[in-house]
Amino acid sequence: MKARRFARILSLALLAAVGSTAAAHAQSKTLTISWWGYNGEKMNANIITPFKKICGCEIVFETGNNADRLNKLKLRDGKGVDVIYLTDSFSQLGIEQGLFQEIDASKIPNLADSYELGKAPQGKYGPAYTIGRVGIVYDSAKVNPPITAWGDLWRDDLKSSVSLPGITTTAGPLVVLEAGKHGGADAYDDTDKAFSEIEALKPNVVKNYNTGSELVNLISTGEVRVALAQDFTLASMQAAVPTMTWAKLTDGDIATLNTVNIPKGSENVELAHQFINFILSKDVQQAEAEQGVDAPISTKVSLTPDQAKIWTYGPDMVAGLTRIDYAKMNAAKADWIDRWNEVFGQ
Repeated sequence: MKARRFARILSLALLAAVGSTAAAHAQSKTLTISWWGYNGEKMNANIITPFKKICGCEIVFETGNNADRLNKLKLRDGKGVDVIYLTDSFSQLGIEQGLFQEIDASKIPNLADSYELGKAPQGKYGPAYTIGRVGIVYDSAKVNPPITAWGDLWRDDLKSSVSLPGITTTAGPLVVLEAGKHGGADAYDDTDKAFSEIEALKPNVVKNYNTGSELVNLISTGEVRVALAQDFTLASMQAAVPTMTWAKLTDGDIATLNTVNIPKGSENVELAHQFINFILSKDVQQAEAEQGVDAPISTKVSLTPDQAKIWTYGPDMVAGLTRIDYAKMNAAKADWIDRWNEVFGQ
């Protein structure tokens, strides 16, 4: 009798030990995320803290700009990170370098609620979690008539008043494409024509900027009245100069997508899919948009006109965006960088 009781106690003790070990293992899971590092407090409140409660895991970050983080991942042959945030131009580079694995869309049910252009923007790889646009901003108190087309950047009345994004930024190469169009050519087929138009634009250019904060400073000091910019900088520009206006271009704005991918060396693939699904959820997308963090890619998000005014938002606006073939652009970019530096003396 005592022997049976002892055996039962021992069995229960072993089960408790196994359960404790399993719980400890669950807690020891660590999801490593590579991202830019801005809006940390809001991301922590909207995404990290609630997701940790769902997954029972720890989350650590690797921060930096697109180029640096992608290069680190390449040096590690796709290892050391479970989820990586990148703009679509850089995620295309990662795809071409074989650094990402294909996404299993069946594990991301919230994809069904995304705008179509965000579901699989680069084939079977990571989806977009936010949508943006590149266009022209101008000070409506100082620029008259209003800017209504890309070609207005070349107007004579805008001498020494324009800022362009540097060629190595996300938006920089788009200047080359628009310059080609202004000259009636395709920049890929007739690069000489595109850069002759950039030469013609140079008298209007005060300075090329490399960060959003640099652009805001140029506008706040009055050095710049017009800029080619991404829309996530609009709120900061208007805080500095309330009359800064997003131009309504007859030839349309250009779409930019921020993507999330799973590197090929991820050690937590299931958890990575779960995280991507979470950030695409209506609740997360709603909170991020309302708080001025990211424009929503989810069609389920509903914003007031005041909340929406800084974002690329709504089916009509999304449908009017021009998409870029980043594979084609990346192939041309090295030559464009060299020629750009010749024009601007960098």
